[in-house]
Amino acid sequence: MPSDRQRKSAGERRLADDGREWLTLGQAAAFLGAAQSTVRKWADGGRLPAFYTPGGHRRFRRSDLEAFLAGPRSAPPAASPAVRASVLVVDDDPRLREFIRANLEAEGYAVREAGSADEGLAALAAEPPDLILLDVMMPKMDGWEMLRRVQERHGVDAIQVIMYSGKLDEAGKAAQHGAQAFIGKPFDPRKLLEATKQLLRS
Repeated sequence: MPSDRQRKSAGERRLADDGREWLTLGQAAAFLGAAQSTVRKWADGGRLPAFYTPGGHRRFRRSDLEAFLAGPRSAPPAASPAVRASVLVVDDDPRLREFIRANLEAEGYAVREAGSADEGLAALAAEPPDLILLDVMMPKMDGWEMLRRVQERHGVDAIQVIMYSGKLDEAGKAAQHGAQAFIGKPFDPRKLLEATKQLLRS
């Protein structure tokens, strides 16, 4: 009689072979004939394209898996840059930070997180990033005060900053305070990624 693990593996293999376009981590592992931990490393290292849901779960496109199987697994990822641009996400909402981090890392950026403005300033002192994604509404020290201190310590425009807030009328205020861009909540990740890539290319 097959064990629970064997039944689960067989079930995942059937799901992977049923023609659906997007596969979960377990289904992708069954499709590739590899352990889930190995597939996770391939995705995190940029060798295997993956999309991240708002909850941080990986999803894999069937055509990407087929292309991966057809190519040499030892080859380095063609689209992976030699030096990754770094982004610091400063937000007191851990779920939102995780969502931003997962999607930016999927695009090849190195991402650090800070849960408060104080943590963000400490991270800046340790290693200045190429770009800061800064929430306006945070307790104790808000995004405006952190932006002022960043400019005071590092100079205006020394580090690019994208600010965001649920108050859409603060876009003008962000520009007046020297931020390079402003994005309103709730996030459209495509707009966030596009604004990030546009600034880092400039």
